[in-house]
Amino acid sequence: MNSVARFEIRRIQYLDERAQLAADAPPLANDRDMMIDLYRAMSSVRAFDAKAINLQRTGKLGTYASSLGHEAIHVGAARALEPDDVFAPTYREHGVLLERGVKMSEILSYWGGDEAGMAWSGPARDFPYCIPIATQTLHAAGAAFAIKHRGERRCALAALGDGGTSEGAFYEALNAAGAMQLPLVFLVINNRYAISVPVEKQTGAGTLAQKAIAGGVPGTQVDGNDIIAVCEVVTQAAARARRGEGPSLIEALTYRIGDHTTADDAGRYRDAKEVEHARQVEPVIRLRRYLTARGWWDDSAEQELQRECETRVAAAVETYFARPDPDPAQMFMHLFARLPARLEEQLDTVRTSARRAD
Repeated sequence: MNSVARFEIRRIQYLDERAQLAADAPPLANDRDMMIDLYRAMSSVRAFDAKAINLQRTGKLGTYASSLGHEAIHVGAARALEPDDVFAPTYREHGVLLERGVKMSEILSYWGGDEAGMAWSGPARDFPYCIPIATQTLHAAGAAFAIKHRGERRCALAALGDGGTSEGAFYEALNAAGAMQLPLVFLVINNRYAISVPVEKQTGAGTLAQKAIAGGVPGTQVDGNDIIAVCEVVTQAAARARRGEGPSLIEALTYRIGDHTTADDAGRYRDAKEVEHARQVEPVIRLRRYLTARGWWDDSAEQELQRECETRVAAAVETYFARPDPDPAQMFMHLFARLPARLEEQLDTVRTSARRAD
């Protein structure tokens, strides 16, 4: 009997749970200014996230999906992308959007119920938040096909969760990417839970990275709490795609420290000890320990950074509060080139009601 196929999945980690650096770490790890810049970016994302949750809890924001614990993946992925690349998010990648130039106030406006908030300041080719699970992978595959068809040196990156890899849309996008060798990176953010379903109950695969093999796509696993590893692996995959060498799949391991959304109570299905362990190895505190050990950071710098983050977030909240109420008629816009008659009638009703209210 002959073996017709073999595969292996590599796991990349340079900065371990104790903030110890591996001997084969890339040059980025020794770049003081860059490492501090990454830490500042991750801290800013965390400060924004905490404020968004507080706004929701006080009735000033709609349902919101926290990114607590995902900061290294978000910032690292964003730093790997060029402005002309295409990013397709789920509903949780606030950190990537912020790093790509979207304003905090615009993200707050979206979660506050104003979908005009998606007409944001980031790259115009990026896709908006995607609430349905894994459908953004097909959108990204389409963008990657267009990039290849035009002969452009760009790539697309689709973020999805562990639960997304159980969806048919993901497998369709993966198959298309492999068959047509599209310039596409699948970034699977494995935070252990698809809402309340643990990853081991979603799949029989030993890793999510190995799901790439069926599509003829190389798969790699990376410690998603290690900003150095995330930057290195995603940068390499994006560069490979731009060179015309085809798609990649990266499984980034992390933990969703917060609830699935502010409408969830994760305490119903997760053990408190599990969450506490995750808090000990999460990405922001890990990087801070590394910077401190290198003599690049201290309490004074931390206090100054937290003040800066607080000021930046507070200004964004003020901008969000000062926005005019959205026009209810906006819900009918940008859906059809010409509205169907039944929607025209509904639009007239909305406008009439608005005039009466005035």
